Amino acid sequence: MASSRPYRRKTVDSAPDRILARQNRSQLTEGLLSFVADQFKDTPRNDHKKWLKFGHIMINGVVTTQFDAPVEPGDWVEINVTRPYVVFRNPRMQLVYEDDDVIVVNKGYGLLSVGTGNAKKEATAYNILKDYVKDVDPRQKIFVVHRLDRATSGLMMFAKSPEAQEAMQHNWNNMVLERRYVAVLEGNLKQDEGIIRSYLGETSRFEVYSSNEPGEGLRLATTRYKVLGRGNGYTLVEFSLDTGRKNQIRVHAKELGHPIAGDRKYGAKSSPINRLALHARTLRFAHPVTRKDMRFETPIPAKFLKMTGGANL
Repeated sequence: MASSRPYRRKTVDSAPDRILARQNRSQLTEGLLSFVADQFKDTPRNDHKKWLKFGHIMINGVVTTQFDAPVEPGDWVEINVTRPYVVFRNPRMQLVYEDDDVIVVNKGYGLLSVGTGNAKKEATAYNILKDYVKDVDPRQKIFVVHRLDRATSGLMMFAKSPEAQEAMQHNWNNMVLERRYVAVLEGNLKQDEGIIRSYLGETSRFEVYSSNEPGEGLRLATTRYKVLGRGNGYTLVEFSLDTGRKNQIRVHAKELGHPIAGDRKYGAKSSPINRLALHARTLRFAHPVTRKDMRFETPIPAKFLKMTGGANL
């Protein structure tokens, strides 16, 4: 999803970066270097090449170093004359979307969302992003909106201001419009689709359990599921959440009698890909500032498809 105007990086010190922006207002597609040459005729061509080589140029908010990258009609090209743009790179997480108010990432499995408070220093999605935004602007901060389990991969968001964080957290059920996960369950789940409703609580050993009856400390959890494919003794299932309780999908999968592959904590007997086979695939929310409908989706992990015989999705 791209905004009509690319996100503008701000500053590394008290003085803002000098950014030159041009939109392709013609009806023709141009190569990037050709477009820059046309738009900045008074600048030496060697400067154009240096901008390109060292990462000073973005097309629609994405840093580009390919000289013939297409600049489509309506595209924005931005050149940071002051310095190269800061580009997010991390082997455990991909940046999916960023603007002045939110960041959406695709978190890898095994990476904590936020710190646990233990003395041991460990990499977290929060710390990785905190370092990134401070590289862009030392005054910038990020704020936690929600979490994914360490063992779960997929889409999650952070806020870039207290106001954005508060708007999301204090009105979560109305702001979050859709959350879908994919998981590989052990065995062949017979029902093609269904709804699981139960009350979830947590033991003193931090294990979540399910009850059919309400009670003290228990919270209602509702999970919808749909089978996407079966094969090799496993079932590929899409889950959508009406509520967001801790370990909700994992506990409800166990309740179905088909734990998520790799989930030893909740009864799984196998771990063919040496990880919990659960991925947050789709995230849709109302933007906390603009209220624009924001929807992001990642592919189903290839290893999930392979486990169930390569379902054609």
